[in-house]
Amino acid sequence: MNAPLTTGSVQPEPPPTELVGWGNHPRAVGRQRLSEDLERITDGAALTRGLGRSYGDASLPVAGSRPVAGSPLADRVLSFDRQRGIVRAEAGVTLMRLNRLSLPRGWFTPVTPGTHWVTLGGMVAADVHGKNHHVAGTFGEHVRALRMRLADGRIVEIDEASEAQLFRATLGGMGLTGHVLEVEFAMQPVTTPWIWQESEQVPNFDRALERLEAAGRDWPFTVLWSDLLIGEPHLGRGLLMKGRWATADEAPAQVPPWRAAPTLPFPLPSWALQTWMLGIGNRLNYWKHGAAVRRGIEHPETCFYPLDVIRQWNGVYGRRGFTQYQCVLPGPHTHPRHRRFLQTLRARRADVFLCVIKDCGPAGRGLLSFPFPGVSYALDLPIGPYTQAVVDALNDVVVEEGGRIYLAKDALTRADHYRAMEGERLRNFTAVRDVWDPQRRLKSALSVRLLGDVA
Repeated sequence: MNAPLTTGSVQPEPPPTELVGWGNHPRAVGRQRLSEDLERITDGAALTRGLGRSYGDASLPVAGSRPVAGSPLADRVLSFDRQRGIVRAEAGVTLMRLNRLSLPRGWFTPVTPGTHWVTLGGMVAADVHGKNHHVAGTFGEHVRALRMRLADGRIVEIDEASEAQLFRATLGGMGLTGHVLEVEFAMQPVTTPWIWQESEQVPNFDRALERLEAAGRDWPFTVLWSDLLIGEPHLGRGLLMKGRWATADEAPAQVPPWRAAPTLPFPLPSWALQTWMLGIGNRLNYWKHGAAVRRGIEHPETCFYPLDVIRQWNGVYGRRGFTQYQCVLPGPHTHPRHRRFLQTLRARRADVFLCVIKDCGPAGRGLLSFPFPGVSYALDLPIGPYTQAVVDALNDVVVEEGGRIYLAKDALTRADHYRAMEGERLRNFTAVRDVWDPQRRLKSALSVRLLGDVA
C-alpha cells in the first residue's frame, strides 16, 4: 500500500463498512480509505469524508461507487503566522485541536459551528456558520487559499484570484468540486480566551424574534433556544444567549481548562426518548434559568459547543436516527412568514426535540453557501412515519417564502423542492461542475438525491 494510488488502480481496497452521518439516517455501505497521506488516498476516490458530522447523506457514498477518502488522519498544522493569525493546515485537522492550539495564543477561528468535532475540510465543504454570522459571515469568507485534488486527478492551488468560480463553488459545495487537501485561512485575535455571556427568558415566539433581532445589533454572538413542544400562548418561549469575548479585567487570569467529555456508551433503544420527556425537560430548562437576566464569565466550550459535553450524544435517538432540518427565511423578523413556518409545524404535529434559532447576515461568496439575511431555524426531528411529510410541508413554505435549506443537515428534501429554492444559484454551480468534472467522478448520496447525478 506504499505505492501511489491511481485512478483504476488494482491496489487492495478496504473492506465494505457501514457509514452514516450524524443523524444515523440514512445508512450506506461503502469502502473508506484512511491514511495520513490524504493526497494519495484521494486519487480515484469518489468523495472525501471527514468525521461524518453532516447529519444526512452529504458524506455518504453511492452504493457500488468508488471508495471515499477519510481525512481525519491527515491532521497536521503546517504553518501558523502568530503575528497575522494566518493558518495553513491539512484538511483533516479538527476544530477542537485547532482551538486548543490557538486560543491560549490569543487567536480563535473567525467562525465556528455548534460542534468542535468537525474537520477544516468539512468546514469548507459546508461553508459553516455560527452564532456570529450577522457580523462575521461564513467560514468561507475567511479562507484565503485551498489545495485540492480535482476530479481528473490533478492537484492544484486555488484562491479567489486564480480560479474564482472553482474557489467559490468549493465553498459550500459539499465536496463535489474536488478533494480539499489543505486550507489556508485567517484567524481572529481575541482579547482573552473567555466569553462574557448574558442570557434571558423570552415568553413566546414573537417576543423571542424581537429580542433576537435587538440583541444582534449589540452582540457578536447570539442564539435562541426555543421550546416548540409547548402550546399557545407560550409556544416558542425559550432562552436568548448573547456573548462577546471577555476583556482582561473581566476574565480569569488562567487559560480555560480543556474538559474531558464522557461518551454515551451505546445507542439507546429507539423508544427510550419520548416527546413527553423532552417536554418536561424544556419546562425545567426554562424555569431553572429564572426571570432575571444572568450575566457572567462562560467557558468557550460551554458557549460554542454545548452538545459536545457528551460524545456520541446522537445515540439517544437510537438506531431509528433523526434529521436536523435547517432553513433560513428572509427577514425582517416580524414578517408573518415566520409565524406561518411555526404554524406549519404545529399543523403537522411535528415533534421538534430541539429548536435553535439564529440571526443571519449578508450572503457569502460560495455559490451554494447557506445563509443570507434573515432568520435560521434548526430543528431536530426524530425519524418516524410522518417525518418526510413534515419536511415536505416545511419545504413548501420555504420555497414560497424565498428561503433555502442547509445541505450539511439535510436528509429528506426532494429534488424538485431543492431546484425551486436554488434556481440560478444551482445552475451556476452545475455549470462549474460541468467544466471541472463533466463525467461526475465526484458524487455522493446527496448529489444523486438532489442534483441528478447518476447512481
